[in-house]
Amino acid sequence: MPEGEVERPKPRVDIEYWYVNVVNVCNSKPQCLELAALIREQIPEAEVVCRTGRRGSFEVQINDTLVHSKLGSLAFPRYEEVVQNVRNARDGLPVAKVEEQPITDCVLQ
Repeated sequence: MPEGEVERPKPRVDIEYWYVNVVNVCNSKPQCLELAALIREQIPEAEVVCRTGRRGSFEVQINDTLVHSKLGSLAFPRYEEVVQNVRNARDGLPVAKVEEQPITDCVLQ
């Protein structure tokens, strides 16, 4: 690292998703895996964790800041905005709430 440059911690992304093995129920594990892969592809130094959580959840936190809540919005986040927030975190910039994209292919529980 060049002299005088400060090493920033790796951005950490925690995605809580809901999964139940029932047909026609909105499981969000595939969306979690898709978003995690997109983040890892574009920001390889990011630490991304997908973990099962509360019923109906798809909660995205970047460095302990909640940027999306499906429990509050009944929608998934716009992935490109999540990725931009991870870039911001990596670069030492603030992160912000992301826009939602509607859920169109499952039954909400």
